[in-house]
Amino acid sequence: MPLPAKSVRWRVLVTGGAGFIGSTLVKRIEREWENAQVTVVDDFRSGHFKNLEGFRGELIAADLATLELERYLHARNFDAIFHLASITDTREMDQRKMCWDNIESFRRILEFARPRQIPVTYASSAATYGIDARVNSETDERKPANVYGFSKVQLENLAARYLQDPEHAGWKLAAVRYFNVYGPGEAHKGAMASMVYQLYLQMKAGKAPRVFKHGEQSRDFVHVDDVVNCTLLAMNSSKAGVFNAGSGQARTFNDLIACLNDALKLKLKPDYIDNPFAFFQPFTQADLSRSRAELGYEPRYTLETGVKQYVDWLEKRK
Repeated sequence: MPLPAKSVRWRVLVTGGAGFIGSTLVKRIEREWENAQVTVVDDFRSGHFKNLEGFRGELIAADLATLELERYLHARNFDAIFHLASITDTREMDQRKMCWDNIESFRRILEFARPRQIPVTYASSAATYGIDARVNSETDERKPANVYGFSKVQLENLAARYLQDPEHAGWKLAAVRYFNVYGPGEAHKGAMASMVYQLYLQMKAGKAPRVFKHGEQSRDFVHVDDVVNCTLLAMNSSKAGVFNAGSGQARTFNDLIACLNDALKLKLKPDYIDNPFAFFQPFTQADLSRSRAELGYEPRYTLETGVKQYVDWLEKRK
């Protein structure tokens, strides 16, 4: 996206800014927007302080669902809000907890931004599509298979309701549906880190990479730098609504293992195991037609180049 002029001091709020994608976004803004003033709100349930090493802005360590926004933020005349805070553990089965945290936090951000008409760009998810073995476009029916995906559908519904109000004509609310994101900054997520990272750890330890039989399930693996770029483009665009952020390609786990073998200079063969999960997704792929046409989004990384960049970064961190 175009950078703000050097003389302009942009004021930006990033919720969930200590998380995987959020911290990558914060670093990008601080690196490229010379005079940006960034405020991060994060309660560190799914973030990590190391992701914010070198951060120059203000950190508010608090739960967004209960934080007194007017008290802490009213003096800031924000130019943009990026809302990435949420419970991201898709294994969380407590429906009340997931919905309360994710939906009510977003409602409070919208209520804060509404009178000021601050543009809000927020994280949605490919989980809104559910278990749907086809290329997904933004107009597809949303059929979430878990409460995480359900909560993200409700964020989109809430934003749409606000935009239907004539009083809010011209207010920019944009959702970015993230597909299978991987890359630097995710290690703290542990078991919830990407399969790229999980398989890297196995292979780095000399173990055969374990995947479900016969490794032909496909995913839209997308590098974190690409989804951050899509997020910035969505904020900068005049368009409201929902946009897919993926690579636009479905690649198999066998492909991923081949990329990791190449990057690590190994020749490990997969260990194929039975799949015990009836709800396991066989296929994900983003239709990027709208994101390309309306945002100018174009992924920079293929699976090969993205995995190579990530492995090089991981190896340098040792």
